[in-house]
Amino acid sequence: MKEQYDTISVAIEKLRKLGFTTDFNLKDNCLAHPQGKIKADDFIIVDVYRYEGNSDAEDEAAVYAIESYYGVKGILVTGYGISTEANSEEILKRLNIRG
Repeated sequence: MKEQYDTISVAIEKLRKLGFTTDFNLKDNCLAHPQGKIKADDFIIVDVYRYEGNSDAEDEAAVYAIESYYGVKGILVTGYGISTEANSEEILKRLNIRG
């Protein structure tokens, strides 16, 4: 499925068309979504897209296409590099990248 998209918004739009419709957020060592929280161990990362800011390192971001083992598919957008929060790094390390 890996295709590099020009911008974060294009990546999100294309992923939504592929069925990644849930918006995930990092919360309390879980991935939170409108219907609740799911442990990081219950997900895999299907794809990751990284974006670098043109002039500001704080503009760096990553878009994750995530799928749960029981069928919930969605998107997580986080900062990376110097803009990554310590909490985010810990949770993302627990997620499995599909290989």
